[in-house]
Amino acid sequence: MKILVALPLNERQKEKLEQNFRHQEFVYCLPDQLTEEILSDVEVILGNVPPRLLAHAGKLRWLQLNNAGTEGYCGGALPEDVLLTNATGAYGLAISEHMVGMLFELQKNLNLYSRNQREHVWKSEGHVRIIEGSRVLVIGLGDIGTAFAQKMKGLGCRTVGIKRREARKPEGVDDLYTLERLERQLPLADIVALCLPGNQDTRHMLNEERIGMLKKNAVVLNVGRGMTLDTEALTRALKEGRIAGACLDVTDPEPLPSDHPLWDMENVILTPHVSGGFTLPENLEKILNICIENLECYLVKRPLRNVVDRKTGYCM
Repeated sequence: MKILVALPLNERQKEKLEQNFRHQEFVYCLPDQLTEEILSDVEVILGNVPPRLLAHAGKLRWLQLNNAGTEGYCGGALPEDVLLTNATGAYGLAISEHMVGMLFELQKNLNLYSRNQREHVWKSEGHVRIIEGSRVLVIGLGDIGTAFAQKMKGLGCRTVGIKRREARKPEGVDDLYTLERLERQLPLADIVALCLPGNQDTRHMLNEERIGMLKKNAVVLNVGRGMTLDTEALTRALKEGRIAGACLDVTDPEPLPSDHPLWDMENVILTPHVSGGFTLPENLEKILNICIENLECYLVKRPLRNVVDRKTGYCM
C-alpha cells in the first residue's frame, strides 16, 4: 500500500510513523510540491492536499486531514467511498492558550503598553478590566471550545457552552445549551468566543442583529473561521463603542486588507491565523499520533477516529 505523507515531519517523526508499518510504502511530499504522478497511485494520504489536486488521486481510499476544519473537502472534492477523517483533538491546548493570551492583552491594556515600550513612552494607560467573575459564552464546544471554557473556569469565570445538538456537559462548563438558546445567552455574556468551523450553517453566526444584543462591555473572540463573524458589523459596533473589544485570530476576508479599520483600533487584538497550525511543535506531534492510531485501525479494518460527516463537516 502506498501512503502519501504531506506533513512536515522531521526524521525522528518519520521513523516513529514507519516503525509499526514496515511493509507499507511511504512517500513524503509537502502540498506545494505535489504532482499528478505522485498522487496517481496513493491509497492513503496523511495531511492536507489542495482539494483541486484530489481528482488526480484515482486510487485514494482514505484522506486524513491535519486540521479540524473540513472546508473544501466535503462538497464533492472526494468520491463518497473515500473515507475522510480530521485532526479534532490536536489543537485544543494551543488555541485555547492563544485565546487566553489575547484576552489578557486586551483586558489589561498590554497592547498599549507594548506600543509605549517601542516608543520609549512611560505613562499609564488608565483603567483595566477584570476577567475573574466574567460570564463566558463559548459558541462551538468541540475540543478547542471546551479547552477554552475549562481555562476560563479555572480563572473564576461562569462558563456557558452552545452546541448544535444536545450532549453531555463537559467538565469545566457550567451550563450547556443548543443553538435555539443562543439569542437568550448573548445579552448575558461578558466574553463571547466563536470556536466554529466554516460552512453555510455557521456563516455569520454572529451577525449584525446578534452583535446588537451584546453588552457594552462585551468582548468577542474568534478563532474558528472568519466567515462565522460579520466583519463589517463587528467593525461598526467597535467604532461606535457598542461593544468593548475583539480578539481575532481569523478574519473575513483573510488576510485582512491592509487598509481595513480593524488594524488601527486600540480595542482590537489581531493575529494572522496562527493560533493553531504548526506554530506550537506539540501540535504536529499530536497530529502524528492521530495518524498512527488511525493507520493501525485502517489496516485491520477497525473504525477510525474523527470520521467526518460530509453533510455537516463535523465528526460523526
